[in-house]
Amino acid sequence: MTAYLIRRLFQMTLVVFVVSLFMFFLFNIAPGGPLTGLQQQQRRITPEEKARIRAQYELDLYWPIRYTRWLVGWPQGPLVINGQEWFAEVPVGCYLEATPEEGGGCKDYVYLAEMPELHPPIKSSRGILFGDFGQSTVVQAGRPVWDLLTSRLWATMELQILSLVLSLIIAIPLGIYSAVHQYSKFDYTFTTAAFIGSSMPTFFFGLLFILTFTILAGRIQEVWPWWPTLPPGLREAVRPYDVASWLPKVQPGSPLDRFLHLLMPVSVLTIVSVAAWSRFLRSSMLEVLRQDYVRTARAKGLVERLVINKHALRNALIPFITILVLQIPLFFAGAIVTETVFAWPGMGRLYYDALNRSDYNIALAFIYVTTILTVAATLLGDILYSVVDPRIRYS
Repeated sequence: MTAYLIRRLFQMTLVVFVVSLFMFFLFNIAPGGPLTGLQQQQRRITPEEKARIRAQYELDLYWPIRYTRWLVGWPQGPLVINGQEWFAEVPVGCYLEATPEEGGGCKDYVYLAEMPELHPPIKSSRGILFGDFGQSTVVQAGRPVWDLLTSRLWATMELQILSLVLSLIIAIPLGIYSAVHQYSKFDYTFTTAAFIGSSMPTFFFGLLFILTFTILAGRIQEVWPWWPTLPPGLREAVRPYDVASWLPKVQPGSPLDRFLHLLMPVSVLTIVSVAAWSRFLRSSMLEVLRQDYVRTARAKGLVERLVINKHALRNALIPFITILVLQIPLFFAGAIVTETVFAWPGMGRLYYDALNRSDYNIALAFIYVTTILTVAATLLGDILYSVVDPRIRYS
């Protein structure tokens, strides 16, 4: 097991490095960026002013130099050995680009000796490996990215933890009952509903809930006065509001207010998860129920409840572990579509805003942390396999 863990940790480190390098390169060659708005102001901005703005975002540096500064915070200037500067005249970027009329190219290079002045350490990241993700450039300019991530994390975890618990409580019994009663009316109904639920996109259910419980709630209440009007987004209201005739006016920030704002996004995530997980568990249970050891247990006269819970379910849950451990990255990454539809101020919405507004420091930090959590979750899943199934051994 020790040799296996060492090998996996090495593979995980390599994967995280390759992903970070690829994504950093991809963001740098992609169209757009913090200077996109300047393209419409070319006649009103001088090349010197544009150069200063590019230096502000470190876009005057070559992308390999930007990557190493983003990763480990190096270089910050010339290499100093025994009080002597080395490689001080090595160009690491282009400060002032030549115009097409001047033949293109670079008029003024950035040298290592100039980096402490043009890019002081106080403005630059110490490197993501040291927990410094830099500063936001657009979404909340000047604010540390890590502060933004941590401020949105709990909002996302509220959605993910509640939807995870509800999904497990509903999906596991449904999948087991449907498999045990295969070809029954319940099985046909459940399979059809689960297939529809897993086929429809997440935003469809989000818009359907908003349409039903917010936009058209007033008309529905004319027929059914008890029908509630739910808030369509955010985590809490800014002023008191009415939900239904049988409830008092809801005050902003109250526990009831927070619960009502959670209701629709959690329901959407739960529906999507239950539809997929229950079908997966049903297929796994059907495969296990056909095994010889299950037939033997029944032939020995064991109670059906023991056959299902002790012999079949434990083995059927082994492949289900993969789904569960991959929920760990979602505690950080959030549900981008759901949070966007309901304007939920979580990690998914932050990532959407960062991509939409070209705030690459936030987007890269988001991808980097999500990658680490994903590879860690796969390792945890492999370890749990050996715990659940003693036949699995890693050497």
